[in-house]
Amino acid sequence: MNIKRAGREWTGRMTIAALDLGRRRIGVAVTDAASMGAYPVGVVERRALKKDHEAIAAMLRDRRVSTIVVGLPLNMDGSEGPIALSARKFAASIADALGVTVEMFDERLTSFEARERLADMPARKGARKRGIDALAAVVILEGWMQANPDKIPRGGGG
Repeated sequence: MNIKRAGREWTGRMTIAALDLGRRRIGVAVTDAASMGAYPVGVVERRALKKDHEAIAAMLRDRRVSTIVVGLPLNMDGSEGPIALSARKFAASIADALGVTVEMFDERLTSFEARERLADMPARKGARKRGIDALAAVVILEGWMQANPDKIPRGGGG
């Protein structure tokens, strides 16, 4: 697989990233080297849109990201409210800023699942909150990977 981006040609596996957008923080996760699983990369403390883009770009810079999956916070009945609209706007802006494909994925209950996964892990309250954001991004990415196995880059060199 060869993808030319920003004057460089990249060969080999491409990574998929996921973002869990919150009011204060953005959780970031990526696929592993074999695109078989997902792991948390970190958390971006939200400031301003451009600063958020820069922080995400820095976090993903050396990871050969081809696609970013952004959590879409639908209402429990499946409808989209103001928060979902805001997520769609952010997704469009990050696609433009980073020049990657961006897909939306239903994130209902991901924070709940992340809290459940962290329940037995010892951590201070602030670290736990940041951990929930990054782990919610993992849950989003895992769900997207299960729903879209045909879109996961496999094979080739790495």
